[in-house]
Amino acid sequence: MQSALASKSIVIIGGTTGLGLSAARACTKCGARVVVVGRSAESVARAAGELGSTAVAMVGDAIDSATAIEAVGRAKEAFGRFDALYHVAGGSGRQWGDGPLHELTDDAITQTLALNLTSLIKSNRAAVQAFLSDGTSGVVLNMGSVLGVSPAPHFFATHTYAAAKSAIIGFTKSCASYYASSNIRLNVIAPALVATPMSKRAIDNTDIEQYLGSKQPLCGGRFGAPQDLDGAVVFLLSDASRYLTGQVIAVDGGWSVSEGQIPSEGHDG
Repeated sequence: MQSALASKSIVIIGGTTGLGLSAARACTKCGARVVVVGRSAESVARAAGELGSTAVAMVGDAIDSATAIEAVGRAKEAFGRFDALYHVAGGSGRQWGDGPLHELTDDAITQTLALNLTSLIKSNRAAVQAFLSDGTSGVVLNMGSVLGVSPAPHFFATHTYAAAKSAIIGFTKSCASYYASSNIRLNVIAPALVATPMSKRAIDNTDIEQYLGSKQPLCGGRFGAPQDLDGAVVFLLSDASRYLTGQVIAVDGGWSVSEGQIPSEGHDG
């Protein structure tokens, strides 16, 4: 694994915190150079300081069409090439009112889809346009979620978020089919509940913690850690997966194959 990504130049949208920063660390340890993009100037500065000369860190909003285009350009300028995109950016829409369908606000629908789906389509577009323009093969890895295919309605009834994550699968598969003849590969990585700042609501809920003991039973039934995804990310971005496209890889601690027992005093968090 140490040289799995040697000489690769990778753009990570949402790469300055959580899952994205963990992936950036793993990629650089495996020989890659990365451009990491984040919305917060503080997180960008911290990531730049940690990753050092192996990275370019830039402030940008993934929803802005110009952000991914600039990131790809920065990769080419700094490292002389662009090989792969990993789109991690996204998040909960609860702040705008995402929840059960009958309670959804218009703002929740618009904002949650923009954050999780529109931004991803825009970054994917920038990456594929660059691959086609340069006449090169390339890799796109998109962040999905088990909630796109394996609901948990008692605790996670955010229906616009689920719609976005499900749409990412359909979008990625359709694009993978279309661009396969150009040796452009697109796949989805779908985690379950991982301990990041985004999942604080769940982490602080003891009923959800109990639920995970049976729903994500691997490794003692714990919350996932960002590092749990890194091996799969490196594989999917590397030439080792050169014969793999249009797939959804669930790194979920057993979520998608486990029932999950709701605590007797559980409630919708």
